[in-house]
Amino acid sequence: MYANVIVDISNDAVDRVFDYIALDDTEVGMRVRVPFAGRTVLGYVIGLSEHTDFDREKIKPIIKNLESVPKLKPEILQLCLFLAKHFFLRLSDCIKLVLPSCIRLDTQHEQIEYDLSLLLDIDTAINLIGKRAKNQLALVASLNEEGMISYQKAIELFGRTSVNSLIEKGIILKNSRRKNRLQYIDKKTIQKNILTPSQMNAVNTIKNQNKTFLLQGVTGSGKTEVYMTIIEDCLKENKTAIMLVPEISLTPQMMDRFNSRFPNDVAVLHSGLSEGERFDEWERIFNNKAHVVLGARSAIFAPIENLGVIIIDEEHDSSYISESNPRFVTHDVAKFRARFNSCPLILGSATPSIESYYKAESKQYELVKLPERINGLEMPKIEIIDMLNEVMDGNTSPFSRKLLSKLDDCIKRGKQAILFINRRGFASFVMCRECGYRAKCDDCEVSLVYHKEDNELKCHFCGKRYRMLTNCPNCNSTNIKYGALGTERVVNELKSIYKDIPIYRMDNDTTRKKDGHKKILEQFSTHTPSILVGTQMIAKGHDYPNVSFVGILDADVSLYNSDYKSNERTFQLITQVAGRAGRKTNDGYVVLQTYAPNHYVYRFAVNYDYEGFYDREINLRQTTGFPPFSIILRILVSSVSDNRAKEVTKKLFDKANQLKDKYGKSIMFLQAMPSPVKRIQTKYRYQILTRFVPDDKIIKDFYNIADMIEKDVSIFVEVNPNNLR
Repeated sequence: MYANVIVDISNDAVDRVFDYIALDDTEVGMRVRVPFAGRTVLGYVIGLSEHTDFDREKIKPIIKNLESVPKLKPEILQLCLFLAKHFFLRLSDCIKLVLPSCIRLDTQHEQIEYDLSLLLDIDTAINLIGKRAKNQLALVASLNEEGMISYQKAIELFGRTSVNSLIEKGIILKNSRRKNRLQYIDKKTIQKNILTPSQMNAVNTIKNQNKTFLLQGVTGSGKTEVYMTIIEDCLKENKTAIMLVPEISLTPQMMDRFNSRFPNDVAVLHSGLSEGERFDEWERIFNNKAHVVLGARSAIFAPIENLGVIIIDEEHDSSYISESNPRFVTHDVAKFRARFNSCPLILGSATPSIESYYKAESKQYELVKLPERINGLEMPKIEIIDMLNEVMDGNTSPFSRKLLSKLDDCIKRGKQAILFINRRGFASFVMCRECGYRAKCDDCEVSLVYHKEDNELKCHFCGKRYRMLTNCPNCNSTNIKYGALGTERVVNELKSIYKDIPIYRMDNDTTRKKDGHKKILEQFSTHTPSILVGTQMIAKGHDYPNVSFVGILDADVSLYNSDYKSNERTFQLITQVAGRAGRKTNDGYVVLQTYAPNHYVYRFAVNYDYEGFYDREINLRQTTGFPPFSIILRILVSSVSDNRAKEVTKKLFDKANQLKDKYGKSIMFLQAMPSPVKRIQTKYRYQILTRFVPDDKIIKDFYNIADMIEKDVSIFVEVNPNNLR
């Protein structure tokens, strides 16, 4: 018997199947050790065959099977093959996506804890111990009362000698048990809500249907209750579920809700877990000890079987598209798994992506709506403030007078407020007013951001840090100008106004540490009045009943990006962050600050008019030939050598022009250019952008021309990229 093996090496030259002589107990999906190019490497068995096309005399045997039960289950192996074909990825890289490194490389193992229990009745135990061994008697008494005590705790309380003596005498028993390293299980129970007619209709429409559903529900309409009801029905039928959320910050709150509804049956997967925690959760899923998987993008690869539903909450969020190698789109992976299991896929959002809503309108998805908030609550009023008028009236503060007035009222009523600014740090740049010098990163062609708390300039692309300027290194002037404000400066300004009110900041800087998101949100939820300042990680999914006011400080941040999705992203962010206010009472109010108050995006946003915005946007997309009416493809070339990057880009562009000749008007645009950020992490970057009619053949041909092995040059292909920086 021959084993078809993929070796664990990320290299195009060896991205193919190699045949080895199988051992007697070799199975498909196993990890194995095989001889390869004079060394021993890790491999994965993706097939077994009685025949081989290679010279049998030269085929070597597998050295060792690394497990008795294959780590790659049949569905997950098929998923890897799908990923490789659909996203033009190396199969070894696909396997790395579905097998965490701690599982793949055996860098973690289960953690064992020990408990003590009483083997004999209390009177017999006391007679055997004798009256002088007071610690032993005390331990036996505790075990008789409590039933079980951890071995470690017993040693701390009664001493190692006493504990071990009782074990040796056969009076107490030392029991081993596996410890789960993830310890935020919430024991409280949440009462099930009675479904509204709209929610009940959604549940009845979706459950047990082998379709893709777009669940559009306004913020606060109870989408999560619909999800949990459908999952509950799945569990009753001995099926399982995957629930995805876009931000790691949403996971703790969602985990509490799900754990209360499905105690001891929920596993969580996201990038914030330690290796040990990820190992424990993955093993629980693999061994069918958890039947609901909750997490961010990577949870779609969970080794769970017999799926009854897959849910992607906030489906419009850009985090569901992987921008690092290996690149993939979570929606496409979810569709494969839903087809494999013949189960429904639910895409939920108050503001669906234009592409998803278009598919719903064209009957590729089934549209289900939750048009009103539960309990009949109104959506919070959004008031637009023209910041140009504020400046003309002499207000140079980042806060308009209306925003401060509404914030004061919120605080006086003992409520909570959220202030949203999608920019972290204190200032977006520092610049000399005399000569125009602007501090930039040495390794990236971008301005450095000032972080006052650390008194440092930081690069938000590579993470490099620099001392803050006291004077201009170019002309020695001390006249330094600060750029646009970020979350840190907003908090500074607020603390000078509200000295006795808790103010919390939530961005990438304050959530880097373990459980950073959870700690901030717990503090905010337990203090009233209080203020939470944050970036887009606070803009969706959070449900805090005491939040009555939301301030959007600079709504224009994403509006004028050179990106066909900028209007869509702005509308989504405004609607999502506004939806955090007034979720339990009708006192929600939103102030939106802008320098372009007449822009049509704001007109639709203040009325929560998604359909109106969609109609305008889809007409614009159709007229200009942008997705979903076309495909945008980018080939990104990077190298530490500017000349090498240019040289390879030109070579690729010449090949791309041959495709333009081949497909004619089907390719509407083709151009080579430097990337908007020309250098990141010392690498020069050039790109080829093309736009063409949706056609898998054209996509495949562009991937084929980019499939070049060039020394010291990286080449990546992105389809409909989230950003073109």
